[in-house]
Amino acid sequence: MDSDSLYYSLELVAGSGYTLNVEQRTALQTSLVILKKNYKFRRVLFWGKILGLKEDYFIAQGRGEDEMQDRKNLYSFNCMDWLLLPPATDTMIEEVSKAAKGRFIGDPSYVYEHFEIHRQGEMDEEEVVTKVNEESRLAVTIHQIDEQVSVVPRGAFIKSPHGHVNINRSFGGLSHSEAGKLDNFLHFREPKNLKKKSILEMGDLNPAIDFLDVLSDDIPKGSWSLQFECASKVCVLRSLLWLGLTSYHVPMTPQHGYIYIGDGTKNLDLPFML
Repeated sequence: MDSDSLYYSLELVAGSGYTLNVEQRTALQTSLVILKKNYKFRRVLFWGKILGLKEDYFIAQGRGEDEMQDRKNLYSFNCMDWLLLPPATDTMIEEVSKAAKGRFIGDPSYVYEHFEIHRQGEMDEEEVVTKVNEESRLAVTIHQIDEQVSVVPRGAFIKSPHGHVNINRSFGGLSHSEAGKLDNFLHFREPKNLKKKSILEMGDLNPAIDFLDVLSDDIPKGSWSLQFECASKVCVLRSLLWLGLTSYHVPMTPQHGYIYIGDGTKNLDLPFML
């Protein structure tokens, strides 16, 4: 959610049961403005909060000229002092998937270890140890949540002929009937399913705004909960794959965003729950 409308946006997603206290909101309101200036971001989003056993991680995301490619993530424990996270690489993702298990601790220097025995014959055995710190796990978790469940309404972003993705200044919001359909909400990531569509299906799409995957194509079906709240004034989408991800859009206005407040673990039981 955009830092410029933080107070208002937090009220829209409060129905999920998670929110921030007054002290945290006040600190964020000040520190995110300073963060934007120091790092020369175009805009700063409050991404969310990952709950740890000892400390919680508050996450901010800075956006540059290209909304999709120029993204940097930062974390804080007190909503005032921010530390830059490294970008998630393929090697880092593989190491985290092997070694990092259970809840977040709340210590960036905490090291997860995974022991694996490789057999090179009948007698020879080699023990391979994979080590990864919690800061890397945090970077990978944020990357995975953004890749799998970050949501924007159709038309909120526009792709230029040069390939840059920017905010669509002429976006006035979805209508109430449009906001009630998953077809009008998109994954804010590089498209994966779009290339699989037939020429006939692609003919109905506008390449300037229909350059992302729609939520209705997600597998398994039923991994999203869509509801109207606050006297049907706001459309709220909740992910059942990453519990704690809440996306919101106020119909007939450009107001939209998403926030994640959870323990940073994926709901792997979802296919068996549907």
